[in-house]
Amino acid sequence: MSPTATGPHVDATGARVVAEIGLLEYADCQVSAIHGLRDIFRVASEHAVEAGDPPSVIRVSTWSVTATDDGPVMECTSDTHPDLEHRLSHVIIPPSLVVPELMKSVDALTDWLVGLRADGTTLCAVCAGVFVLAETHLLDSRDATTHWAFAEELARRHPQVRVDASRMVIDDLDIVTAAGILAWVDLGLTLVDRLLGPSVMLHTARFVLADPPRRQQSLYQEFTPRLQHGDADIREVQAHLHANLHEPLSVEDLSRRAAMHPRTLQRRFKQATGLTATEYVQTARIAKARETLELTTDSVAEVARSVGYLDVSNFRRLFQRATGVTPSEYRNRFSIASRVTERE
Repeated sequence: MSPTATGPHVDATGARVVAEIGLLEYADCQVSAIHGLRDIFRVASEHAVEAGDPPSVIRVSTWSVTATDDGPVMECTSDTHPDLEHRLSHVIIPPSLVVPELMKSVDALTDWLVGLRADGTTLCAVCAGVFVLAETHLLDSRDATTHWAFAEELARRHPQVRVDASRMVIDDLDIVTAAGILAWVDLGLTLVDRLLGPSVMLHTARFVLADPPRRQQSLYQEFTPRLQHGDADIREVQAHLHANLHEPLSVEDLSRRAAMHPRTLQRRFKQATGLTATEYVQTARIAKARETLELTTDSVAEVARSVGYLDVSNFRRLFQRATGVTPSEYRNRFSIASRVTERE
């Protein structure tokens, strides 16, 4: 069954049904995302009915795999407009509460999504839900995002997908992907903006106390260095640089300490950690700077020096490139020390 959109319905109140968004419920999915998205679209629709000309609403239905004598099939389990024929304009695959390695592929679900896309339905996926969409191969040769911690696994399993873990939402018109486990809020507001307009989207964002859709997840991305790579020499270099981020750490310095030729160090370091030594040092320094901004009231110049940057303007530039915000903006959002000081 592949119900799709051919034009707007009108509901019993006379409101124009501008879209039907199907929410996919699958094993181990984040059910709170389904409820939250339903609420976002309800708030948006109620405002669009009051303020819109003509009044407009988003229809929301929920779909899941159901076992039958003929095998598993997709069935609608709830619907805000059960009296109307289904015309799925969008389907959202919510996050999974288990890691991608534990997620199970379901042929009936994959076939359903492929059929919907062929009929013109826009497919959306959030966080690990992007893996469900990737199984259809509809993401091949397309840009897609997912949770930063899963990006490497997504690229490994599906090398034809252009994985961009720096972005919170990638709106590619007929396919939309969102990154973190709570990025369904960003996705929901993105669809409200598209279907009901920016005014309704901003009203909805204010009502649910959410920021308008974010475009980057670099602000929330953590640095988790690879240590279990089996190269003891490189692990010693990693330990040294983490303990001495305030010192000069050139490739030449590190290669002398490891008793390796610089090119050998670079090759083994990249093979072990996934980053060049220079990229690793810079990433580790920015991670330490973020922690210092969160936990201390040191000035930006002091933070820069503590992680090896004597040129404060260069530090600010590199920090903003890595996180999307300036050091001062980062502190305003995430500082723990300033809140403690205020309470005292």
